[in-house]
Amino acid sequence: MTVLPDDGLSLAAEFPDATHEQWQRLVQGVLRKSGKEVSDGSTAEAALSTTLEDGLRARPLYTADDSAPEPGLPGFAPFVRGGRPEGSTLGGWDVRQRHTAEGDGAVLADLENGVSSLWLVLGEQGIPVSSLGRVLDGVYLDLAPVVLDAGREVGSAAAELLRLYGERGIAGEKARGNLGADPLGYEARTGDEGFGFAPVAALARRCVEEYPGLRAMTVDALPYHEAGGSAGQELGCSLATGVACLRELTETGLSVEQAAAQLEFRYAATADQFLTVAKLRAARRLWARVAEVCGAPGGQVQHAVTSPVMMSRRDPWVNMLRTTVATLAAGVGGADAVTVLPFDHALGLSDAFARRIARNTSTILVEESHLSRVIDPAGGSWYVERLTDELAHAGWEFFQHIEQLGGQAAALRSGRLREELAETWATRSANLARRREPVTGVSEFPNLAEALVERHPAPVPPSGGLPRVRRDEAFEALRARSDAHLAATGARPRIFLAALGPAAAHTARLGFASNLFQAGGIEPVTEGPFEESGATEVCLCSSDALYGEQAAEIAAGLRASGATQVFLAGRPGEYPGVDAYVFAGCDAVAVLTATLDRMGVS
Repeated sequence: MTVLPDDGLSLAAEFPDATHEQWQRLVQGVLRKSGKEVSDGSTAEAALSTTLEDGLRARPLYTADDSAPEPGLPGFAPFVRGGRPEGSTLGGWDVRQRHTAEGDGAVLADLENGVSSLWLVLGEQGIPVSSLGRVLDGVYLDLAPVVLDAGREVGSAAAELLRLYGERGIAGEKARGNLGADPLGYEARTGDEGFGFAPVAALARRCVEEYPGLRAMTVDALPYHEAGGSAGQELGCSLATGVACLRELTETGLSVEQAAAQLEFRYAATADQFLTVAKLRAARRLWARVAEVCGAPGGQVQHAVTSPVMMSRRDPWVNMLRTTVATLAAGVGGADAVTVLPFDHALGLSDAFARRIARNTSTILVEESHLSRVIDPAGGSWYVERLTDELAHAGWEFFQHIEQLGGQAAALRSGRLREELAETWATRSANLARRREPVTGVSEFPNLAEALVERHPAPVPPSGGLPRVRRDEAFEALRARSDAHLAATGARPRIFLAALGPAAAHTARLGFASNLFQAGGIEPVTEGPFEESGATEVCLCSSDALYGEQAAEIAAGLRASGATQVFLAGRPGEYPGVDAYVFAGCDAVAVLTATLDRMGVS
């Protein structure tokens, strides 16, 4: 065995450093071999870049030359690397479970099995305020922080919680949690402008004077995320809302420092792990800047919630993977509290198994993966630091835009904010429809034979304000049409896939076409002759070479046998008898909608 000398020399010392330009030329050569024409190295690098929302682009390679502002140290301004010097190293992040209904011991089961705080949805959208005492029966209120989400009923809900503290002998300084007042978030959800700041200010003053461990307000950015907003728009709305809260609270006599201490910020964590990490880091930096200007401490308390937008109703088991990645990103991004929505969240009230998996997600990441033992593990990554900086600029720009409109309330009431969020969602919807943003189990690799998971209905969330969107909504509508057809006729709509030539020629496109049509609830038939398939439409699947030799003849034969529509899996060309083409990047939703229309599937 050869032993290398321990002389401190790098093993790469004898090799010259590669330049960025050399790497670009190598990429250019690879792309040319794959058939993609690129004029130079810069064009080659751009071809591998990914377009993100907010006008950002993720490049394939980052180096030390990709500068970003100094992020500082954890617990110190600008708080990019964390709001506390120790991060989550002492015990992991706060595992916060959400409850919307009275359950048979669900709250205690959570607290006894890893959950450290409770998020209770009360009032017209959840648990009756009068039931709060029963829901918290057996809960040690001096150990388990309680976060309320009661909409317009925040006054009565807060009064009931404070009454319970007194009844159970909990000293004011030992109470922990958040009363959850959020007038602008409620208006964003419902369109109701009548929920003012006056009662909130009274709650905030009482927290300052009697309950120093309680916060009065939540700055909830989820309404904007759930309306289809980008990460930058979510950040901008949270800043505008936070500034509005500071203005209102200080006008009632609280100091800026006292007012800032009453705020907790809530953000969405998605399965786009790097974007989530960067968003949480950028949020702390942006709020630190606002606090600096206002003369307040700059730390931002963050509550991350796994995104409802990304949750699918079909193949909901995949949601476990999505929420795991999102939770990892929230932890790495430095969130103080993390709520993992159960995998069946989009289907109704979650069962005990789904809640168990949700809370165990954080437990595994903290206790088994030791994710919280390192403070800001993404810090120093050239990509993450650059993305954090770019996203901070995008969020600040949108914040300034809202302020120019007159502030968050004015932007909501004028309809401008709704319009701009809708524009962002329209662009994303187009990418979803073309499967450029795939949804596993829905637009990619769907399972037509799956048994639908059923749950008891959840309380109806408030409506009347900004819309709530989901990534799966267009494909879900198509699948629902197919399900209704199956229930009415005993069979799904079908399409015959005609494989031309040997397996080597047709397998790839046969799989592509099968995947695409199943995403719309259309059953592909690949065995036997077309006449016995029960289908009226057909898709040819093979190589370009065989298409040139056989497509026209096969299409004519299929038409003679009764085919009313002939697709070809591949890029559009000139093939007599072919009506339409399906290919990577085509508008799958439009193709599938038109196909179901022709088949008479309503």
